[in-house]
Amino acid sequence: MNKDYIGKIVKVKMDRPLGSKHPKHGFVYPVNYGYIPNTVSGDGEELDAYVLGVHEPLDEFEGEVVAIIHRTNDDDDKLVVMPKGKNYTDDQIEALTEFQEQWFSHEIIR
Repeated sequence: MNKDYIGKIVKVKMDRPLGSKHPKHGFVYPVNYGYIPNTVSGDGEELDAYVLGVHEPLDEFEGEVVAIIHRTNDDDDKLVVMPKGKNYTDDQIEALTEFQEQWFSHEIIR
């Protein structure tokens, strides 16, 4: 788990901007979703991030890590990144990431 990221400013490169379609599963992303370049997550890929609080498709975003979605049945934690000074409740984060996180057992770490 990457607790060290909480409170840090990170740059997210979007590979699934808001409104884009998942190539395999066909659902549409209701939020910007991407990765932190030059990192490695538990699954061997770059660390993934949800960008919340921005309501337009993005290529890149620099923001603050407000939480981590720690998947307890999958080795692929997700960062929750927002504009500096903005924050959502756990319930708001759950609602916005449910499109993908509903399939995994997880907890939100602050």
